[in-house]
Formats: sequence, structure tokens, C-alpha cells
Amino acid sequence: MYSYASILNPLLSFGMETTFFRYLNKKEGQKETIYSNTFMMIAFISAVFLFTILAFVNPIAVWLKDATNTPLVDYVLYVKFFSFMLVIDALSVVPFARLRADGKPGRYSVLKIINILTFISLNLFFIFVIPFVIKNHFPLADFFRSWYQEKWIGYVFISNLIASFLTLILLLPELLKVQLKLDKKLLAEMMLYSLPIFVANLSFIVNENLDKIFLGRLLPNSISQSQVGIYGACGKIAIFLSIFINAFRLGAEPFFFSHAKNENAKQTYATIMNYFVMIITLIFVGIVANIEILKHFIRNESYWVGLDVVPILLFGYVSLGIYMNLSIWYKLSDQTRYGLYISGVGAIITIVLNLIFIPFYGYMASAWVSLTAYTSMMILSYILGQKNYAIPYHLKRNVIYLLSSVIVVWFSYVYFKRDLIIGNILFILFGLIILYTERHQIKKIIANL
Repeated sequence: MYSYASILNPLLSFGMETTFFRYLNKKEGQKETIYSNTFMMIAFISAVFLFTILAFVNPIAVWLKDATNTPLVDYVLYVKFFSFMLVIDALSVVPFARLRADGKPGRYSVLKIINILTFISLNLFFIFVIPFVIKNHFPLADFFRSWYQEKWIGYVFISNLIASFLTLILLLPELLKVQLKLDKKLLAEMMLYSLPIFVANLSFIVNENLDKIFLGRLLPNSISQSQVGIYGACGKIAIFLSIFINAFRLGAEPFFFSHAKNENAKQTYATIMNYFVMIITLIFVGIVANIEILKHFIRNESYWVGLDVVPILLFGYVSLGIYMNLSIWYKLSDQTRYGLYISGVGAIITIVLNLIFIPFYGYMASAWVSLTAYTSMMILSYILGQKNYAIPYHLKRNVIYLLSSVIVVWFSYVYFKRDLIIGNILFILFGLIILYTERHQIKKIIANL
């Protein structure tokens, strides 16, 4: 359900988040008009989506239903839950983007944390607290027993829906700033800019989620669910790197656009890339060095057999992070169609190679295909970017950092067989070498601070 929801997510936001930042920089003095047009466009798309899904909810539920004993009525509920959840999250996109544009990371972070804590707390309440109350005949036990369904997965979805709705309510101050007045000419221009980004985002979501769907569909029923479970569980270790990439993107995107008109903008972008590569390779090496500790986040020890996918997925995320950094060239130069081409290549690689190799190699194929897709997108974006909007990246230095991190990870994971002490010694040495190499630049940064 979440994989399908992730694929639908960019449909509703339609790439308007990036468009919002671009047009704030491009059309100075029209902030409120741009904000209102962007929000109303997403609201219109969301309304059409919601009515369409609700009209065809039963056929969709039948199509989604698998071979388990889960009743169809539950699938109908799940589809409804996710429909409203997706719409509410879409309506929150532009208000959250405004917080970033207004330089309010504190409020942004607080609202995101409230969302997460609400989701987690409600899950704990539904899955653990209520059964505990019923079992021990505490007050309200009879009330809970009258409606509670033990081990019903729908409670996870209800928790998510409530958390999303609460977040939207907390965004009310930003929502009240929306002016119900459309600028048709501006909206048409923004739509043309957004369309390729929308398709590119959709392609990216395909790269990120389709492998899990294929694992469930292409493998025999006897092993498909365990393969999805192993791949998903081990992939969560790589989420530590993904979190850093997403945090960087959230802060960097508005900065890139606001800095675009500065005389030394391209040099600044190159410097940012240099330090981004340094930090992301350090995280990459650090996670692999400590994989013997991090594996305990996977509670089912039978899933540890899939740990070999972690270094592969991690380097895939390294490539993805660099690609996201590189992608600023086509966004700033209004050549967003290239984002469509690059992500399209990645999606084709993901679809074709997964279809070919999953039946033979299972989740290992998915990991290598993910790495191949993201690395191809990174290289292609760099080549096209240098031709159309050249930025003087420190290519030689960045490539050396990337190759060095791969070599260190290979020694740590393969040669020294995940030894915790040796892995961390290599990690510290790698970090010290980077610090020594960049010592002059680091001194300048410290002096400026």
C-alpha cells in the first residue's frame, strides 16, 4: 500500500514545490500570487484525484487484493484511508515549502516532528496499549473490546491519516495566507515548468519503490514475501544516509534558487558539492563500519542474511544525493525537460533490469539495479549539465573521494568481514585524510563562522 502511495504522491504535488522556489526567484515581488497559484493548483489536482478514487474504490480494492484471507471490505477501507492521506499530505506541500522559503526551519522541524510522534504514538496505542488494557481488564477494557480488532493492519493507516490531518491543522496560519485569486498567465507558465519535473519525480518514485513491488509479483509465492521482508528490513539501515540527503535537499533547494543571481553563484554551487561529497562518503563509510551494531535495528535475525545489500544500496543513495545536487542546473536554467529525460532513463533501467534479473537473483538483483539506475542518472546529469549550464565542479577531487570510499568499504565489509574495530579504524583514517586534504578550506570556514 505504501509503495503504491509513494508512486501516486508526485501525481498530486505535480512538481509544484520546486516550481514555487523557482518562481519566487524569477518573479520577485509576486510572492503571495505565486504561493496562492501553486496551492490552488495542487488543491484542484487533489480534488479530482479524490473523487476519481472514491468513484472506483471497489474495483481498485479488488485489483489490490492478494491471495491472503484479508476480506475485500478491509481493502476498500485501506484505499479510502490512503486516498485521504495522500490528499492531505499534498495540501501540506506548499505551506511547508513556504516555511522553508521564509527561513523558518524551526517551525518546519517542529511540525514534522509532531507528525512523526503522533504517528508513532497512535501506532503504539492501537497495537500495544489497547490489547494490554483488554488483557488486564483495566478501565475502558469493555469499551475497547466492543470494537477493537486484534492485529488489524488498518490501525497503522488510521494512525498515519490522523497524524497527517493534525499536521494540516497546525499549518492553518500558512493556509490562511492563500488568496483565492488565480493569475491564469502565471499559472500556465508555472505548469509548463512543472510538467517535466512532475514526470521526473514520478520516475524517481518508480526507481525507489518498483523493485519492492516486482519482488512481490515476480517471485514464487513461497519466497516472495520473505524476499520483500529481507530487502525492506535491510534497506532500512540505508535510511540513515537517505535522511541526510533529504535534510540537505530541504535546506539547499531554496538556497540554490535564492543565490542564483549572485555573481559567484556557480563557484558556490561547486564548493557546496565538494563538501557534500566529503560528508556523504564519510557517512557511507561510517555506516558500513558499524553495520554489526546497526543490524540490531532489524529485530528479526533471520533477515540478517540480506545485509549484503546494504553497502550496495548505500552507494546507490550516494549517487542519488549527488544527482540531486547536480540537478540544480536544469532547474535554474528553465530546462526542466532534461530532468524528465534523465529520470526516464533511470526508470527504464529500473523496470527492464528488475524484470530480467529478479526471477534469478531476487533482492540482490534489486539492490544492484537500484545502484545502476542512480549512478547512471548521476553521470548523465553531470555530462548534460556541463554542456548546458556549466558549473566548475571539482571533478577529480570528488571522484577520488568516491572511489576511496568504495575501496575502504570493500576492505571493511568484505576483506575484514565486518569487523567492528578494524572497520572503525578505517573509518577514522578515512576521515583524518579528508580533514588533512581539506585543511585550508576548513580553516577558512571556521574563521568565517
